[in-house]
Amino acid sequence: MKILHTSDWHIGRTLYGRKRYEEFEAFLIWLAETIQQNEIDVLLVAGDVFDTSAPSNRAQELYYRFLCQVAASSCRHVVVIAGNHDSPSFLNAPRELLKALDVHVVGSATIEHPEDEVLVLRNEQGAPELIVCAVPYLRDRDIRVAEAGESVEDKERKLIDGIRTHYATVAALAEQKREELGVDLPIVGMGHLFTAGGQTIDGDGVRELYVGSLAHVTAGIFPASFDYLALGHLHVPQKVSGLETMRYSGSPLPMGFGEARQQKSVCHVTFGQHDDHSTTASVQLIDVPVFQKLERVKGDWDSISSRLLELSATDKGWLEIIYNGIEVIGDLRERLEAAISGTQMEILRIKNNRIIDRVLGQIHAEETLDDLNVNDVFERCLAVHDVPEEQRPELHRAYQETLLSLYEDDVQAE
Repeated sequence: MKILHTSDWHIGRTLYGRKRYEEFEAFLIWLAETIQQNEIDVLLVAGDVFDTSAPSNRAQELYYRFLCQVAASSCRHVVVIAGNHDSPSFLNAPRELLKALDVHVVGSATIEHPEDEVLVLRNEQGAPELIVCAVPYLRDRDIRVAEAGESVEDKERKLIDGIRTHYATVAALAEQKREELGVDLPIVGMGHLFTAGGQTIDGDGVRELYVGSLAHVTAGIFPASFDYLALGHLHVPQKVSGLETMRYSGSPLPMGFGEARQQKSVCHVTFGQHDDHSTTASVQLIDVPVFQKLERVKGDWDSISSRLLELSATDKGWLEIIYNGIEVIGDLRERLEAAISGTQMEILRIKNNRIIDRVLGQIHAEETLDDLNVNDVFERCLAVHDVPEEQRPELHRAYQETLLSLYEDDVQAE
């Protein structure tokens, strides 16, 4: 039995306004080829298939085309659970139709019927070969009853207790089905959540799952009957508490420049049975190729220009520039564009820390000009230059008139 575990595709995600459909398509083509080459029996997709709850037509096309490709391959089953970015109803809508392709979709928790999350997968001869506890992202309302006046600690305790209870329930049902079948089948758990100690990277877009509460669960919350646990939500490939058979596959594409140097992978899981009929899972990582090079270049002007010169000789890709020099460079963008002129590189984002620190009064370390609108910038300038409060209303009126005039000129030009 060979399983491939992946998650967090985020099809449709953009990067500073740039669409990435070509990257997603290249990854899915590679994934289909990898499944065929490694003779994978079951593909597990642990949530966040799409980046938004209302994916574009192009994103949907890539998803369904991939499922058709896999259905025609040696892979016998695909199991897809919803993540916190996915719309449960959207994923569930074609569920019955996809069953004909042996694609099993669990878009939302079925509290009244948890047995719907326990899937018995069978081979071509109809013999059972694997049990999957396909637990999707558990929303607050699925696992906790809100009460007036409860503290943050009460809320977090209820959330964690609810997650533990839900996993215990589906695991018990899986063990019951295994006993009824009379075959010592491996049991695989799936989930989309945040475990304690999980590694994230700034700018990776990983959201806290429950408002007002961390609700990071520990490895001990998962039933011992799981022979392998396939998790999604965290974009960095990693083990849970150092355990070989509890893993996040990580996102297959870097979701931001902070992940640019990270090796992306999928988990290849092989089950073996011993003489005493016990089952063990061995895990190998399969590296995902880079389909669009990202590079973060930071430092003063000399170090940035030197690095751009190096890159221009061999590379093409998308760049994020972080300027940390002492010199105030008002024409930084113009200088950078001139430095990459004639190359295959493109700058998607410029963060001028000198301007932010000394001119606008930066509030927190990750703030950039992209985070501020025109009114925010004006307010910062007034504050930095200690403009008296009594003078500010008149300056605000003049500033708004100027903005309006510029807007009207732009409209007329169009």
